Amino acid sequence: MTLLPSPPARGSLLPLAHDLALHGDRTALVVAGGEISYRELARRVDRTARRLGSGRRLVLLPGANTVQSLVVHLAALSSGHPVLLVPGDHPEAVAALTAAYDPDVVVHPEPDDEGDWRIEERRAVSVHTLHPDLALLLSTSGSTGSPKLVRLSYENLQANAESIAGYLAIRDTDRAATTLPMHYCYGLSVIHSHLLRGAGLVLTDLSVADSCFWDLFRSARGTTLAGVPYTFDLLDRVGFADMDLPHLRCVTQAGGRLAPEHVVRYAELGRRRGWDLFVMYGQTEATARMAYLPPERATTHPAAIGIPVPGGSFTLDPVEEAAGDGVGELVYTGPNVMLGYAHNSGDLALGRTVDTLRTGDLARRTADGLYQIVGRRSRFLKILGLRIDPQQVETVLERHGVRTLCSGDDERIVIAASRVPGWDVRRIRRRVAGECGLPPGAVDVHLVDDLPRLANGKPDYAAVRALARPAAQPSAADARGASADDLRALYARILDRPDVTQDSSFVSLGGDSLSYVEMSLHLEQRLGRLPSDWHTTPIRDLHRPSAPSGKGARSLETSVALRAVAIVCVVGSHIPIFEIRGGAHLLLAVAGFNFARFLLTSAKLRARVRNTVRSIGRIALPCMAWTAFALLVSDDYDWTNLLLLHNALMPQDMGPGIHLWFVEALVYILLTMLALLALPAVDRLERRFPYGLPVALVALGLLTRYELVGLPDRTQITDAVTVFWLFALGWAAARARTVPRRMLVTVAALASVPGFFPGEPRRELFVMAGFLLLVWFPTLPSSHRINRTAGLLAGSSLAIYLTHWQVYPILDGLSKHLAFATALGFGIVYASAVTWLLRRLPDIRTNGTARRRGRPGSARP
Repeated sequence: MTLLPSPPARGSLLPLAHDLALHGDRTALVVAGGEISYRELARRVDRTARRLGSGRRLVLLPGANTVQSLVVHLAALSSGHPVLLVPGDHPEAVAALTAAYDPDVVVHPEPDDEGDWRIEERRAVSVHTLHPDLALLLSTSGSTGSPKLVRLSYENLQANAESIAGYLAIRDTDRAATTLPMHYCYGLSVIHSHLLRGAGLVLTDLSVADSCFWDLFRSARGTTLAGVPYTFDLLDRVGFADMDLPHLRCVTQAGGRLAPEHVVRYAELGRRRGWDLFVMYGQTEATARMAYLPPERATTHPAAIGIPVPGGSFTLDPVEEAAGDGVGELVYTGPNVMLGYAHNSGDLALGRTVDTLRTGDLARRTADGLYQIVGRRSRFLKILGLRIDPQQVETVLERHGVRTLCSGDDERIVIAASRVPGWDVRRIRRRVAGECGLPPGAVDVHLVDDLPRLANGKPDYAAVRALARPAAQPSAADARGASADDLRALYARILDRPDVTQDSSFVSLGGDSLSYVEMSLHLEQRLGRLPSDWHTTPIRDLHRPSAPSGKGARSLETSVALRAVAIVCVVGSHIPIFEIRGGAHLLLAVAGFNFARFLLTSAKLRARVRNTVRSIGRIALPCMAWTAFALLVSDDYDWTNLLLLHNALMPQDMGPGIHLWFVEALVYILLTMLALLALPAVDRLERRFPYGLPVALVALGLLTRYELVGLPDRTQITDAVTVFWLFALGWAAARARTVPRRMLVTVAALASVPGFFPGEPRRELFVMAGFLLLVWFPTLPSSHRINRTAGLLAGSSLAIYLTHWQVYPILDGLSKHLAFATALGFGIVYASAVTWLLRRLPDIRTNGTARRRGRPGSARP
C-alpha cells in the first residue's frame, strides 16, 4: 500500500469527485443490496485515493457499473491521477490499450483482501510525462482497443457536468439509472452530472429488457432514464409505454440519430405520463454533450439536434460539398472541448492542441434557431455505434476488382457496385460486413452497369443514397457470418475448446506456444499476412484480412524462427552433419519468452493455473508415450526416463538416459512456476511487477549458474536448477517493453552466457545471437514458403527432439543427410499423430461412455 504524504495541487482535482462529502448523508448509490450515502462513498473514495498515492500516475481502469469501479474512478480523479477508462467487458481491448500506453497502475475487477478491486501498482513513479491538465482518456465510438484516445481535462469534465445538470435541471432528489456503460462518454456523463448535484444513482448493469431492472428502478424511486436508439427499441419490446413509473420525470436520448417519428411518439408519451424527453447531440471529443432539443420542441422539430448546451456555441463553416443555402460544417466551441487526441503514450505530455471541435457533420440553422444535421462532411457513417468510412470500403472492394460508390445513413451503408464476374450481392455484402464489423442486414448492395456520376464527372452520392431500400431481414446464411464461423471452428478444433465466440482470442482461449505455430499457419493460409498481435486479437477483428505489403512479402515471428533453427541445429549436431551446438539452451530461453506471452496473459488466477497445467501435459504426455515405445525397441532408456525422473535422480549420468534432460528440465521448471504462481500472493506480485519478478528470478538463477549458494557442483544436480536462469531471461525479455529494460536483459545475457560452456565459444555465441534477436527483433523478413517450413519445424520441435535419438541411428550408416531429413520428417509426423490423437480423445471418451450406458455414440460429420 502506498501512503499519501501530501495532497496534490488543487488544480489537478475534479471538484465533483473531490467534494462528495459535502452532500452528507444523502443517498449517493442505490444497488441491489441497499443504499450507500455520499458520506460513505466519500470515505471509500478517500481510502482508495490514499492507496493510489500522491505522485501522479496513469491508472488503467475497466469501466463497469459497479461500486468498486466507480470508487476507483472517483478516487483517481479526486487525487490527480489521469484515468484510462477501458471497456470492462472487453479483455482484448484492455490488453491492447495496456500494451499501447503502459499504465503505471492497472485495476483488476478481482476482490482483494478487503473486498475492493485489486490495484496492481506496476511502478511507484510514473514513467510517463503527464500534462497537469490531463484527467481522462476515452476511446471514440466503436474504437474498442484502438490506440487513438480522446484527452480530456478536469475543466472539460467539470464544465460538461455543470452544463448537463443545468439544462436537465437535475435536483438532489433525482435518481438516475445507469442504463449505459460507464466507459461510454454518455453513460459517464450521467454519473458525473448527478454526482455534481448530490443526486442518486441507481447503479446497475442490468438491461432495460430485464424485468429485474424495472423492479430495482421502481423500488429506488428512479426519476431518470438514458438511452441510445437501440435502448428505445428494447423499451418498445418490453412494453415501456404501459409501465407504471410514478417517479419518472426525465428520459434522455443520444448516441446516434433517433428516427423523427420515434421522437414524436416518445415526446407525446412523455406528455401523457408526466415526463420530459430530451433529445441530445454530442461526441466523445466534447466530453459528452454539445446540443439538446428542448422538450417542448420535440413534437414540432423532431429532426433537429436543438440548441447548444449552456456554455457552448455553434458556427457553420461553408464547405464545397454542402448542398443548399445555409448549410455548412458544424463547428463547436466550449469549455468541454477536448485537449486533443492521443495516439501513443508520448502524447500524454501534450497540453491543448485544439480549441474548437470540427464535428464533420453538415448542418443548417432553422428559422427557429434550432440546428439540424443534414449530412456528414467526412462521409463517415455512424451505424450501431461504429464509425464507418465509406472511402475505406470503396478501397477494400477495389482491391478485389470491384468498383463501387458507398454512402448511407445512420442505419445502413448503401453500395452501388459495378458488375464483376464472381462478385454477386451476397458476396459483396459479406465482405463489407466482415470488414466493418456490421451485421449483413446493415449493408445494402446494388449492382449497376454504370456508377452514378454528376455532370462534372464527380461521384453522385445522392444517387447512391437514393438506391436505398427498406431494410430486409438478413437471410439465415447471411446472419451466420461464414468467415467468422470458419475461424471459430478452426480455433475450436486446434485448441479443443467448444466455447469459442467472436470475442475470443487465441490467448483468452488458453492457447500456448505448442498450439501457437499450428494456429498461425492455418490463419495465414486463410487470411494471408497476419498482424503481429493476432494472438490477442478477437476473432471478429481478425477475420478482416490485411492488405499484403508486396508480392510474396511476409514476416516471421522471431520466436518461431528460433525454435525452427534451434531444433535443426540440435539434430544436425547430434548426427553430426555440422557443428552448431546450443540449440536446446536457446529453446529454454524461448520457452520462458512464450511462458510470459501465453500462460501469464490471462486476468484470472484460475485460468493461469489451468493453462499451465495443460501446457505441462502437452509436453510430458508425448514424451512419456515415446519413451514407453523406446523401452520396447531399444535399451536407451529405463523407468526413470519413463517417469521423467532421470535427470533428477541421476544428473551425473552421461549415457543415453541423459538424452531427455531438456524435456525434464522444462517440465520441472514449469511445475515450479505452477506451484509458485498458484499462490495468490505470488500471483499478485507478478501482476504488480511483471518485469521485476522475472528479473529477480534471473538473479536467483545466476546464483546456481555461478555456484554461489553452496550447492554441489552443477554436474551433480538436476539441469533444471542450473539452466533456470535462461528460462527466466526469456521471461524477462517478453516483459521488457522499453529500451532501458531491453538493455538490462541484453547485458545480463551477454554477461552470463560466456563461460557457461567452457571451451565452446561458438556454442555461447549461438545462444547469445539468438537471444539478441529475441529481445530486439519481434519479427524477421520472410516469405510464405519459409513461414510454412519454419512453422512445421517449430510446431514439431518437441516431437523432433524426442524421436530423433532413435530415428537417425537407423540410417546414419547409410547416409547422414538422409538420416537428418528422416529424423526431421519423422518428428513432424509424430507431432501430427499426437495432435490428432489428443483431439480425438474427447470423442473417444464420449463414445465409450455412451456404449457403456447402452446408447450409440455420436459421430462427428
